[in-house]
Amino acid sequence: MKLEVESQSGEKFIGSAVLALADDVALTAWHVVADARSVWAVFADGQRVNVIGCVDKDDGRDLALLKLEKRLPHRQAALGRELQSVAARAYVIGAPKGYDFSISDGLVSQIRSVQGFLQYQLSCPLSPGNSGSPVLNHRGEVIGIASWTKADAQNVSFAIPIQEFIRLNVSQRPTTWAQLAATTRPDPQGSLTESRQSNDQVLKAKAEGASFDAFKKWLNDSVGKSLTIVVQEKGKTNTFTFTVK
Repeated sequence: MKLEVESQSGEKFIGSAVLALADDVALTAWHVVADARSVWAVFADGQRVNVIGCVDKDDGRDLALLKLEKRLPHRQAALGRELQSVAARAYVIGAPKGYDFSISDGLVSQIRSVQGFLQYQLSCPLSPGNSGSPVLNHRGEVIGIASWTKADAQNVSFAIPIQEFIRLNVSQRPTTWAQLAATTRPDPQGSLTESRQSNDQVLKAKAEGASFDAFKKWLNDSVGKSLTIVVQEKGKTNTFTFTVK
Protein backbone atom coordinates (compact mmCIF):
# COMPACT_ATOMS: atom_id res chain seq x y z
CA MET A 1 0.00 0.00 0.00
CA LYS A 2 0.97 3.62 -0.46
CA LEU A 3 0.82 5.76 2.67
CA GLU A 4 -0.34 9.35 2.45
CA VAL A 5 1.03 11.05 5.56
CA GLU A 6 0.28 14.50 6.94
CA SER A 7 2.73 15.65 9.59
CA GLN A 8 1.92 17.59 12.75
CA SER A 9 3.02 20.78 10.97
CA GLY A 10 0.70 20.09 8.00
CA GLU A 11 3.32 18.86 5.53
CA LYS A 12 2.25 16.02 3.24
CA PHE A 13 4.46 13.25 1.93
CA ILE A 14 4.35 9.67 0.64
CA GLY A 15 5.59 6.41 2.14
CA SER A 16 4.88 2.72 1.69
CA ALA A 17 3.71 -0.25 3.78
CA VAL A 18 2.40 -3.79 3.47
CA LEU A 19 -0.53 -5.61 5.08
CA ALA A 20 0.74 -8.49 7.24
CA LEU A 21 0.38 -10.20 10.63
CA ALA A 22 -3.38 -9.38 10.69
CA ASP A 23 -6.13 -8.29 8.30
CA ASP A 24 -5.97 -4.74 9.69
CA VAL A 25 -2.27 -4.34 10.49
CA ALA A 26 0.38 -2.85 8.19
CA LEU A 27 4.17 -3.00 8.50
CA THR A 28 6.25 0.08 7.72
CA ALA A 29 9.35 2.00 8.81
CA TRP A 30 8.73 4.04 11.96
CA HIS A 31 10.30 7.22 10.54
CA VAL A 32 7.53 7.33 7.90
CA VAL A 33 4.87 8.01 10.54
CA ALA A 34 6.92 9.31 13.49
CA ASP A 35 5.48 12.84 13.19
CA ALA A 36 2.09 11.92 11.67
CA ARG A 37 -1.15 13.80 12.32
CA SER A 38 -3.08 11.62 9.88
CA VAL A 39 -2.29 8.63 7.66
CA TRP A 40 -4.24 7.04 4.82
CA ALA A 41 -3.49 3.72 3.15
CA VAL A 42 -4.12 3.56 -0.61
CA PHE A 43 -4.24 0.20 -2.39
CA ALA A 44 -3.53 -0.61 -6.05
CA ASP A 45 -7.27 -0.89 -6.82
CA GLY A 46 -7.84 2.66 -5.52
CA GLN A 47 -9.33 1.68 -2.17
CA ARG A 48 -8.49 4.15 0.60
CA VAL A 49 -8.49 3.16 4.27
CA ASN A 50 -7.83 5.39 7.24
CA VAL A 51 -4.89 4.38 9.43
CA ILE A 52 -6.05 5.13 12.97
CA GLY A 53 -2.76 4.77 14.81
CA CYS A 54 0.24 2.69 15.80
CA VAL A 55 -0.16 -0.77 17.35
CA ASP A 56 3.49 -1.17 18.35
CA LYS A 57 6.85 0.31 17.36
CA ASP A 58 10.57 0.18 17.92
CA ASP A 59 12.05 3.54 16.98
CA GLY A 60 15.59 2.26 17.58
CA ARG A 61 15.13 -0.34 14.83
CA ASP A 62 12.81 1.83 12.69
CA LEU A 63 9.84 -0.55 13.02
CA ALA A 64 6.13 0.22 13.20
CA LEU A 65 2.87 -1.73 13.10
CA LEU A 66 -0.04 0.40 11.95
CA LYS A 67 -3.74 -0.16 12.67
CA LEU A 68 -6.23 0.24 9.81
CA GLU A 69 -9.79 1.29 10.65
CA LYS A 70 -11.24 -1.89 9.14
CA ARG A 71 -10.22 -5.43 8.30
CA LEU A 72 -9.30 -6.32 4.73
CA PRO A 73 -9.59 -10.12 4.38
CA HIS A 74 -7.49 -12.04 1.85
CA ARG A 75 -4.98 -9.20 1.38
CA GLN A 76 -2.25 -10.23 3.79
CA ALA A 77 1.19 -10.75 2.31
CA ALA A 78 3.04 -14.00 2.94
CA LEU A 79 6.14 -13.64 5.11
CA GLY A 80 9.54 -15.18 4.50
CA ARG A 81 10.53 -15.91 8.08
CA GLU A 82 13.98 -17.37 7.36
CA LEU A 83 16.98 -15.08 7.02
CA GLN A 84 17.87 -14.79 3.34
CA SER A 85 21.26 -15.69 1.94
CA VAL A 86 23.71 -13.24 0.39
CA ALA A 87 23.18 -12.90 -3.41
CA ALA A 88 19.50 -13.91 -3.16
CA ARG A 89 17.15 -12.04 -5.49
CA ALA A 90 15.20 -9.18 -3.92
CA TYR A 91 12.29 -7.07 -5.17
CA VAL A 92 10.93 -3.82 -3.72
CA ILE A 93 7.39 -2.53 -4.27
CA GLY A 94 6.79 1.09 -3.25
CA ALA A 95 6.17 4.66 -4.30
CA PRO A 96 9.53 6.20 -5.31
CA LYS A 97 9.02 9.93 -5.80
CA GLY A 98 5.26 9.26 -5.60
CA TYR A 99 5.17 6.74 -8.48
CA ASP A 100 3.09 4.26 -6.52
CA PHE A 101 3.32 0.48 -6.84
CA SER A 102 6.61 0.62 -8.73
CA ILE A 103 8.80 -2.50 -8.64
CA SER A 104 12.59 -2.51 -8.55
CA ASP A 105 14.86 -5.51 -8.31
CA GLY A 106 18.34 -6.39 -7.16
CA LEU A 107 20.19 -8.63 -4.76
CA VAL A 108 20.74 -9.07 -1.07
CA SER A 109 24.24 -7.64 -1.30
CA GLN A 110 25.19 -8.49 2.25
CA ILE A 111 23.76 -9.03 5.72
CA ARG A 112 25.36 -6.53 8.08
CA SER A 113 25.16 -5.61 11.73
CA VAL A 114 24.20 -1.91 11.72
CA GLN A 115 23.27 -0.05 14.90
CA GLY A 116 23.62 -3.31 16.80
CA PHE A 117 21.28 -5.58 14.80
CA LEU A 118 21.26 -7.40 11.46
CA GLN A 119 20.03 -5.58 8.36
CA TYR A 120 19.80 -6.52 4.70
CA GLN A 121 22.06 -4.48 2.43
CA LEU A 122 20.29 -4.31 -0.95
CA SER A 123 21.33 -3.38 -4.47
CA CYS A 124 17.69 -2.49 -5.34
CA PRO A 125 17.37 1.19 -6.32
CA LEU A 126 15.40 3.10 -3.66
CA SER A 127 14.15 6.69 -3.62
CA PRO A 128 12.10 8.90 -1.27
CA GLY A 129 8.66 7.29 -1.12
CA ASN A 130 10.18 3.81 -0.85
CA SER A 131 10.55 4.10 2.91
CA GLY A 132 8.44 1.33 4.45
CA SER A 133 8.28 -0.63 1.18
CA PRO A 134 8.09 -4.42 1.41
CA VAL A 135 11.16 -6.28 0.19
CA LEU A 136 10.21 -9.61 -1.42
CA ASN A 137 12.09 -12.79 -2.24
CA HIS A 138 11.71 -14.80 -5.46
CA ARG A 139 8.62 -16.53 -4.03
CA GLY A 140 6.85 -13.22 -3.38
CA GLU A 141 7.27 -13.47 0.39
CA VAL A 142 8.04 -10.34 2.40
CA ILE A 143 11.54 -10.66 3.84
CA GLY A 144 12.02 -7.11 5.10
CA ILE A 145 10.98 -3.46 5.07
CA ALA A 146 13.01 -0.75 3.31
CA SER A 147 14.43 1.70 5.81
CA TRP A 148 17.33 3.86 4.56
CA THR A 149 19.98 4.40 1.90
CA LYS A 150 23.65 5.30 2.15
CA ALA A 151 24.50 8.86 1.14
CA ASP A 152 26.79 9.41 -1.85
CA ALA A 153 26.60 5.76 -2.91
CA GLN A 154 24.79 3.98 -5.72
CA ASN A 155 22.28 1.27 -4.84
CA VAL A 156 23.47 0.82 -1.27
CA SER A 157 20.23 0.57 0.67
CA PHE A 158 19.15 -1.19 3.84
CA ALA A 159 16.05 -3.07 4.92
CA ILE A 160 14.97 -4.32 8.32
CA PRO A 161 14.47 -8.12 8.27
CA ILE A 162 10.94 -9.38 8.89
CA GLN A 163 12.20 -11.26 11.97
CA GLU A 164 12.44 -7.92 13.78
CA PHE A 165 8.78 -7.09 13.07
CA ILE A 166 7.57 -10.47 14.29
CA ARG A 167 8.90 -9.58 17.76
CA LEU A 168 6.45 -6.67 18.06
CA ASN A 169 3.09 -7.08 19.84
CA VAL A 170 0.37 -7.16 17.20
CA SER A 171 -2.41 -7.56 19.80
CA GLN A 172 -1.86 -4.27 21.61
CA ARG A 173 -4.48 -1.53 21.62
CA PRO A 174 -3.43 1.07 19.02
CA THR A 175 -2.12 4.47 20.05
CA THR A 176 -3.71 7.26 18.03
CA TRP A 177 -1.63 9.89 16.25
CA ALA A 178 -2.86 12.55 18.68
CA GLN A 179 -1.76 10.41 21.63
CA LEU A 180 1.64 9.79 20.04
CA ALA A 181 2.10 13.49 19.40
CA ALA A 182 1.28 14.25 23.05
CA THR A 183 3.91 11.80 24.30
CA THR A 184 6.62 13.00 21.88
CA ARG A 185 6.03 16.75 22.20
CA PRO A 186 9.13 18.80 21.25
CA ASP A 187 11.24 20.30 24.01
CA PRO A 188 9.71 23.74 24.79
CA GLN A 189 13.22 25.19 25.04
CA GLY A 190 13.82 24.34 21.39
CA SER A 191 16.74 22.05 22.17
CA LEU A 192 18.03 19.48 19.75
CA THR A 193 16.45 16.06 20.35
CA GLU A 194 16.68 12.74 18.56
CA SER A 195 14.22 9.95 19.27
CA ARG A 196 16.62 7.08 18.48
CA GLN A 197 19.36 8.13 20.87
CA SER A 198 19.82 7.45 24.56
CA ASN A 199 19.44 10.34 27.02
CA ASP A 200 23.24 10.52 27.42
CA GLN A 201 23.66 10.97 23.66
CA VAL A 202 21.00 13.70 23.57
CA LEU A 203 22.71 15.58 26.38
CA LYS A 204 26.03 15.32 24.52
CA ALA A 205 24.41 16.74 21.38
CA LYS A 206 23.01 19.65 23.38
CA ALA A 207 26.39 20.37 24.95
CA GLU A 208 28.10 20.46 21.56
CA GLY A 209 25.27 22.33 19.87
CA ALA A 210 26.93 25.75 20.08
CA SER A 211 29.28 24.73 17.27
CA PHE A 212 27.85 24.26 13.77
CA ASP A 213 30.81 22.02 12.90
CA ALA A 214 29.94 19.84 15.89
CA PHE A 215 26.34 19.70 14.69
CA LYS A 216 27.46 18.55 11.22
CA LYS A 217 29.68 15.89 12.80
CA TRP A 218 26.74 14.72 14.89
CA LEU A 219 24.64 14.38 11.73
CA ASN A 220 27.39 12.44 9.96
CA ASP A 221 27.53 10.06 12.93
CA SER A 222 23.73 9.57 12.73
CA VAL A 223 23.46 8.06 9.23
CA GLY A 224 20.49 5.70 9.06
CA LYS A 225 18.80 7.17 12.12
CA SER A 226 15.40 8.87 12.22
CA LEU A 227 15.84 12.38 13.68
CA THR A 228 13.41 14.96 14.97
CA ILE A 229 14.86 18.47 15.02
CA VAL A 230 13.11 21.51 16.48
CA VAL A 231 14.13 24.92 15.10
CA GLN A 232 13.10 28.18 16.77
CA GLU A 233 13.48 31.41 14.83
CA LYS A 234 11.87 34.78 15.52
CA GLY A 235 9.28 33.27 17.81
CA LYS A 236 8.27 30.53 15.36
CA THR A 237 8.87 26.84 15.97
CA ASN A 238 9.29 24.31 13.17
CA THR A 239 9.69 20.57 13.67
CA PHE A 240 11.44 18.38 11.09
CA THR A 241 11.50 14.57 11.14
CA PHE A 242 13.75 12.78 8.64
CA THR A 243 16.19 9.95 8.17
CA VAL A 244 19.85 10.90 7.78
CA LYS A 245 21.12 9.49 4.46
